[in-house]
Amino acid sequence: MKFSMSRQALTTTVSAICLGALANTAGAQDLDLGEIVVTPNRTPTELSKTGSSVTVIDQEQIEEQSQPLVTDYLSRVPGVYVASQGGAGKETSLSLRGADKKYIKTLLNGLDISDVSATQTQTSYEYLLVGGIRNIEVLKGSQSTLYGSDAVAGVISLSTLNNEAIGTSHRVGLEAGSHESIRASYGLSHISDTSRFALDLAGLYSGGISSALANGDPLIDPGTGLEDDPFKEISGTFAFEKDLDGFTIFGSGAMLNARSDYDDSGLPPTDNEVNHNDFRLFGGRTGISFDLFDGRMQNTVSAQLLQIDREIDSASVFSGFVSPFLGEYEGKRAKLDYQGSVEVNDQLAVQFGADYERRQSHIMNNFGTDTKDADWLLGGWTQLVAQPVENLTVTAGVRFDEHDRFGSYTTYRGTAAYLLPAYSTTLRGSVGTGFRAPSLYESNYVSYLPHIPMPNLRPEESFSWDVGIDQHFDGERAVASLTYFQLDTENLIDYDFADDTYIQLQGTTRRQGVEAAVNYALTETFALGANYTYTTAVQADDARRPRIPRHIVGLTASYEPSEQWSLSSDAKIVLDILDVTSAGQVELDDYFLLNAKVAYKPTEDTELYLRGENLLDQDYQTVSGYGTPGISVFAGFKAKFGQ
Repeated sequence: MKFSMSRQALTTTVSAICLGALANTAGAQDLDLGEIVVTPNRTPTELSKTGSSVTVIDQEQIEEQSQPLVTDYLSRVPGVYVASQGGAGKETSLSLRGADKKYIKTLLNGLDISDVSATQTQTSYEYLLVGGIRNIEVLKGSQSTLYGSDAVAGVISLSTLNNEAIGTSHRVGLEAGSHESIRASYGLSHISDTSRFALDLAGLYSGGISSALANGDPLIDPGTGLEDDPFKEISGTFAFEKDLDGFTIFGSGAMLNARSDYDDSGLPPTDNEVNHNDFRLFGGRTGISFDLFDGRMQNTVSAQLLQIDREIDSASVFSGFVSPFLGEYEGKRAKLDYQGSVEVNDQLAVQFGADYERRQSHIMNNFGTDTKDADWLLGGWTQLVAQPVENLTVTAGVRFDEHDRFGSYTTYRGTAAYLLPAYSTTLRGSVGTGFRAPSLYESNYVSYLPHIPMPNLRPEESFSWDVGIDQHFDGERAVASLTYFQLDTENLIDYDFADDTYIQLQGTTRRQGVEAAVNYALTETFALGANYTYTTAVQADDARRPRIPRHIVGLTASYEPSEQWSLSSDAKIVLDILDVTSAGQVELDDYFLLNAKVAYKPTEDTELYLRGENLLDQDYQTVSGYGTPGISVFAGFKAKFGQ
């Protein structure tokens, strides 16, 4: 089943809805605009005072949707697009405002979980189970001033600590359904006047679908898509905070062990019963926070360690020849970080910090590769947070980095937010620069073509800005937002299929577009939402960047007919998307996805639910040649015990 509609009609209709909502919002009063976020300024800040574009997914939303993967929630955020090579646990790409995941810094309880041994230093989102994650913040725009290299497109922050009532509670969850899938979770939370603690375990098994697109090309390979590719994972996290006499200690840890089968790449991809990828992650972060000068100066010192081990075992078939491959990849990161803040007066605060990061990788395979490499990065930053006049908050920051290979880099960032209380309106804007140093893998890449030299790469540099408006109306029941964004990247590093090497694209790669969203709680039991993102991502040679849809529409609805029953649904429309293969660019079909969930609560702390995905049974691709699940149904149970 395929989907098609007029792209121009869709764009016009959705834009009119969003702009119409904005036009009819004046006069709203008595709003609480004080939701607190941490990521934009690295300190707790009221959302209406950040100036940055940030989306928050809270525990209530996570519980309502009951999805297994973090990407299931991120894909609903305006400006985010997720593409997978064949279902759960398969290689997943994620873009934010047209920039792929190597430009996104991802933190789990403050721990950087990107893989330094990967082709690019980036996060393996396909392995992030929701488990005990209770809050997700998505910060958009270049953030290198506060977060260093790689935070070119933004920052995604995941947190497992919560602010529930004092006491000890246990959470359990169990779900089973299509594709022989089963998942289970357990969470322990303890909160007192002086401490918070959370321990969470999660596991997922899926018999999977065929990664290779079913019947991709029956003339070439009539058996394509007949063999399913399973996935299994177990993961755990813990986090704590403890207030002592005059200071607070904190810490967190994460572990993950996963195996995923996959099919051969090619034109088209083909079945393979041997190929599999093992992924293991272990990491932790700990530190101390303390105040000086009667609380006017806040300080935080932390240290973190992360190790990721990957093994790829395959016996791929190319042109009739079997090519066994066994690769082992080890990536390590150690980081020290200091952050301070001084309240000069009620209108001015000065923030500052320094960090040191060392990255190591070791890559081995059965073709004779045995490469060890390491680099380090030292940085210092400062930022002013000021309220020069009532209802106006501005920030201005600068960062200096020293890379052991690429020398010194300076980045800056500024934001402004102006609140109009009489109209419940916030005007905001941000501007910032960033840079991404070549990964250890890119710097050491050796082409299989003997006449191609190793790449001589230098860091990418970026400039981004956005302006927007947030409008609350009808009391606290509705909010609309509209944002224009632009991200320019110089010296983009890309892979050249023809010469099997990494190259530096001259000129500017520009990503720009519009995000619009409306969320409206019409009654206490019925709510609707809609969002639209328009994105263009074009290189200096006018070629479009792959896997970046021009149009994405998201629709949501939730209804609670009684205290026991609830229904929710969401839909996504994706239009005008390209992918790239070794044969060049490929246009993918537009598609429309519909999901729904119905839940029943026998008691206040237990829930039985049934949820369905791709209810219209759409045949679609997010990556050329790779399949996606058809209609899928899952039944689950959740319960909470204790206070």
